[in-house]
Amino acid sequence: MTAPQSEAERLAFAAPDERAAWFKAYKHPDRIAHDWTYWRRAAQVPPAGDWRGWFIMAGRGFGKTRMAAEWVRSVAEQDGEARIALVAATLHEARTIMVEGESGLLAIAPPQCRPVYEPSLRRLSWPGGAQATLYSASEPNSLRGPTHSHGWADEIAKWENGPASWDNLAMTLRLGKAPQIVATTTPRPVPLVRRLLAEPGFVLTRGTTADNRANLPPAFLGAMERIYAGTRLGRQELAGELLDDVEGALWSRDLIECCRADTAPALSRVVIGVDPPASAAGDACGIIVVGFDAHSHAWVLADASVRGKSPEGWARAVSNAATRWQADRVIAEANQGGDMVAATLRAADVALPVRLVHASRGKVARAEPVAALYETARVHHVGAFPDLEDELCGLMTGGGYEGPGRSPDRADALVWAVTEGVLGRRQAMARITLA
Repeated sequence: MTAPQSEAERLAFAAPDERAAWFKAYKHPDRIAHDWTYWRRAAQVPPAGDWRGWFIMAGRGFGKTRMAAEWVRSVAEQDGEARIALVAATLHEARTIMVEGESGLLAIAPPQCRPVYEPSLRRLSWPGGAQATLYSASEPNSLRGPTHSHGWADEIAKWENGPASWDNLAMTLRLGKAPQIVATTTPRPVPLVRRLLAEPGFVLTRGTTADNRANLPPAFLGAMERIYAGTRLGRQELAGELLDDVEGALWSRDLIECCRADTAPALSRVVIGVDPPASAAGDACGIIVVGFDAHSHAWVLADASVRGKSPEGWARAVSNAATRWQADRVIAEANQGGDMVAATLRAADVALPVRLVHASRGKVARAEPVAALYETARVHHVGAFPDLEDELCGLMTGGGYEGPGRSPDRADALVWAVTEGVLGRRQAMARITLA
């Protein structure tokens, strides 16, 4: 038997004209509009009792951001001494999602309690005295020194330096009698997510995209169901499932973990692999930076990939990566208009040494020798690269791809770079020996 709807739930499902009439008749529409206790679903209520952390792991559109933002707002309005850390994958995401987003802290605040945002100081200040500071998980050391009473860690599965940033954040929570933290994420089987699932004192909330159907366009939900129902991507991104490795994949999560390192040794050369997009309409340009040491071990240093850029835009991203990492060479796949690719890259940086390579085999066939290098611990990831690693773990033995996106652009760029730096040199030496 279906539980009866609350007034808020009934109104959420009502037609727009019925909802407008209700607000018009209500004596204090502004008050009820900002009363989260009225609008939230049962699954969005903070846990009862003593808890150190609240881990919200759910599908896209579930309402994770709104839940965490309302929790932060409640803390700030009730405790003028609160000092809150707002940590996202980047400062840009912290600002555009956690603060300025449609479910962010500025949007949900009632006029009389609206915080003042000072972008230059990365600070929010509430009328009652509470303050929140923005941080980037890509800069773990920025969390050394500050102290906080509360924290909100957003999309932790995307954090490039996940464990290090989390540890530094946790060590700042030493103000007040009972510091607390909320972590939100769409599921990904990365080490930090698995760690929080077993963390003492943490309460887990899970959910799906469909749980929030009252606030999502029916056309969107219908399209997601038609396209992604039953797929691994749909199970992860919409149903909120934490999926293990794909059976038959060339890479596993455990394999990549065994190859992870904190720092790289002295490098003899740096190569940037580039997989140009087939079009600028949402396709990614894979840009992976790989260094090589004197023993021909490969060290993945950065994922500088960009999406939806014009040829000039992604070429500039390649040039910026080459400058930052002092790259010796750029290896770019030329199957998508070889002369244009070379001309575009050289227009962005005249001094950029570019070598074009042509794919005579499929992506998976090219990736198999590189996967073998991982198995012999000859490739290392310096830090975490969630998007790249998701693609690697979606490449299937014998062909096929079951990872995110339409194509493993990042994985292909890595394969070109490692092939050039390790396998290419090995093959060249073999030819010299035979001669």
